[in-house]
Amino acid sequence: MTNSVTLDDLDRRILRELQRDASFSNAELADRVGSSGPSCWRRVRLLEEAGVLTRTVRLVDPARVGQGVNVICNIRLKSHSAEHTDSFERFIAREERIMECLSMSGEWDYQVRVVARDVADYEIFLMQTLLKQEAVGAAASHFALKVVKYQTAIPLTA
Repeated sequence: MTNSVTLDDLDRRILRELQRDASFSNAELADRVGSSGPSCWRRVRLLEEAGVLTRTVRLVDPARVGQGVNVICNIRLKSHSAEHTDSFERFIAREERIMECLSMSGEWDYQVRVVARDVADYEIFLMQTLLKQEAVGAAASHFALKVVKYQTAIPLTA
């Protein structure tokens, strides 16, 4: 676990606004959070230095770029050896269509979210890429029928 950072009310207002839309200028951000431009800029820089704010990205609508199928795939490794774990996690890091990967407790070792064009595209990925990984012992796939909620903003409580 990493150490958490103590945030004051202004920090939380800045983070809420940036999580909603990071495209506006520092002056616009300062106005939205009720701060001066220089103070807001300093706060943003301190939040970056503390590792609270990381990369700035633009979110792409997967369906509009032909990647409208979401698959949740549970994965069990053949063993929990360092070799298998490291090999699998290196594979995950370089595989673009795997959007998220969680190490899990319980019956399955990992859960990944994979995007694909369609079911056939996912089947090719599953059979020719994922299940060919030496460390993978088993996989179970679940197709999302629709996205009810997708959120990138982290809740910020006092």
